[in-house]
Amino acid sequence: MTRLERLGALLERPLLVTTPSNVIYLTGFRSSNCALLVEPGGGTTLYTDFRYAEAAAAVPGVTFEPTKRDVVGALAELLSGREIEVETTSLTVARHDMLTAGGVSTVGGGGHVERLRAVKDAGELDAIRNACAISDRVFAELSHEQLSGRTEREVAWWLERRLREEGGEALAFSPIVASGRNGAKPHANPEERIIGRGELVTVDMGCVADGYCSDCTRTFATGPVTGELAEIYALCEAAQLDGLAAVHAGASGVGVDAASRVKIEAAGRGDQYGHGLGHGVGIDVHELPTLRAESTDTLETGNVVSIEPGLYVPGVGGVRIEDLVAVTTDGCEIFTHFTKELVEVG
Repeated sequence: MTRLERLGALLERPLLVTTPSNVIYLTGFRSSNCALLVEPGGGTTLYTDFRYAEAAAAVPGVTFEPTKRDVVGALAELLSGREIEVETTSLTVARHDMLTAGGVSTVGGGGHVERLRAVKDAGELDAIRNACAISDRVFAELSHEQLSGRTEREVAWWLERRLREEGGEALAFSPIVASGRNGAKPHANPEERIIGRGELVTVDMGCVADGYCSDCTRTFATGPVTGELAEIYALCEAAQLDGLAAVHAGASGVGVDAASRVKIEAAGRGDQYGHGLGHGVGIDVHELPTLRAESTDTLETGNVVSIEPGLYVPGVGGVRIEDLVAVTTDGCEIFTHFTKELVEVG
């Protein structure tokens, strides 16, 4: 079955797909201004404006219907009198009101495509492997770079350039380079701070290859580190290995997350690990399933998830170690291979 047919088999009423990454997943069509109407059974109409008309007309398996620039405004007329399901996570209140004012009866919903996307096929897995291989190469190069004396922003720009030069077609997200005390901020923005000697530097980066993302984090040391910095690195590494060991088809997102917290909580540092263990990665860098205390997900073979515990100590620094893995029947395949041992750089 095609992806559209698989989606159509789940529907009780037509679904209006307005999330761009969902459109890409279902049809391969990329546009900043489009929508799909997927009927039960999988029959699909693609709506977009003149700028994308030629590309839209070439999309297989759909009927293309050109619209004015305001696609939702056009759909308010074209779908008047019909009842449709809408993706509440992407359709704004203003656009929803536009549909209903035009006589469209809407039912809130969505999530169907995201659940399909959570299980990757062989081609998707290969694309993610390729993206991760690019990240691995850049991490390997970074391990031979001088970091101390450079600013976080300078290193972040070096990462962006090298990810592109190694074959990344885009960045999956803006790189994080967090040194010294900034490492205590999980999503620190790179600053003009000059990286010092004897510090930990957290580097989180990813790129896009064949439309799919990588996501990997490693923490480096700018010279020997001892005391609390060495302690939190070893503890985070142990927690990350425990998280990896808990991954398998049938495991709950809550359970895998909990496995990564046992040693951290036993060390009295549970309050320094305040985010979830991980998330799905694919076309978007954050997808289903989730691995955290609030998760309702159960892992399936073909899920791709990040395993990324962290420790963040205000005024001292932080550590995060992240791998991207594919869930298998009895474990996982690790896609990110750069060493997790603490690497000392200049």
